[in-house]
Amino acid sequence: MGMVTTANGTMYSPFRHIPRDEWKALNGHPSYVIADADIQKLNALNEPLTMQEIEDVYFPLSHLLQIHINTYRELHRNASAFFNNHTKRLPFIIGIAGSVAAGKSTTARVLQKVLSLSPGNPKVDLVTTDGFLYPNHYLEAKGILNRKGFPESYDTKRLLGFLSDIKSGKESVSAPVYSHLAYDIIPDELQWVVQPDVLIVEGINVLQVNVKGKHRGPRVFVSDFFDYSIYVDADPENLMEWYTQRFEWLRKTAFQNPESYFHRYADLNEKQSITTATRIWNEINKPNLLKNILPTRFRADLILEKGSHHFVKSIKIRKV
Repeated sequence: MGMVTTANGTMYSPFRHIPRDEWKALNGHPSYVIADADIQKLNALNEPLTMQEIEDVYFPLSHLLQIHINTYRELHRNASAFFNNHTKRLPFIIGIAGSVAAGKSTTARVLQKVLSLSPGNPKVDLVTTDGFLYPNHYLEAKGILNRKGFPESYDTKRLLGFLSDIKSGKESVSAPVYSHLAYDIIPDELQWVVQPDVLIVEGINVLQVNVKGKHRGPRVFVSDFFDYSIYVDADPENLMEWYTQRFEWLRKTAFQNPESYFHRYADLNEKQSITTATRIWNEINKPNLLKNILPTRFRADLILEKGSHHFVKSIKIRKV
């Protein structure tokens, strides 16, 4: 998918493929100043992040997104003039999708930081769809706790309502908060999104179109509310390796906390840890990737293609 070969052998694709060396040369903006301490905060578990990666990949990406954001703002001005009704500008929403362990959370955090440093210092908020997972007690009652992360484990209606409120101009909109320590929604805790210039929505499910089952009336999907979408891509073999490495790191750290949902794995040795992580990947994360996540890749406007060392090696971008 994503490429067509004509009768004379010419190959066409709706995407332009740009190697990293070409991509980093496209950055026309001056470098932003990001402190080493900020880079450490942006880094994720077992996932390298360097200033070089930010400069080569995320500075040009920020520049490109600014072009889209400025075009969006110009369209708002022109539409307001056409209707003679100068309404409040709505947030520009960026969706970021990708597999478990692909690094989409880091991508989201880095973009939030870099975009907030762009001219005018726009307010950039970040929401993850983890907060829109059903609580564990609901998943247990439905018998699908072992399918957490699959489409049916999300309160999609609430997520759509959240995005609809944002794009309707509501001044203050709340999202539920998820705890990775408790592996569950935190009761009565909310994240408030108050009139950002840019909203980043990150999650494995944000580009999925679930059309199964009976449904009456019009269909609305999460991605319908996006102004731009990004997919963080990597080979499944690399994803499994990164997942098992992260699991082992967590076993030595977060899982040692008695309050952790996964504390039962704290006493595993390294071999047992790798075996357990590989089983979880093969039984849950890999099927979800192949069936639900990976097929959405070419719905994105831009694909960040990662190599074996977690760094972006090339970019696919939808032609305009």
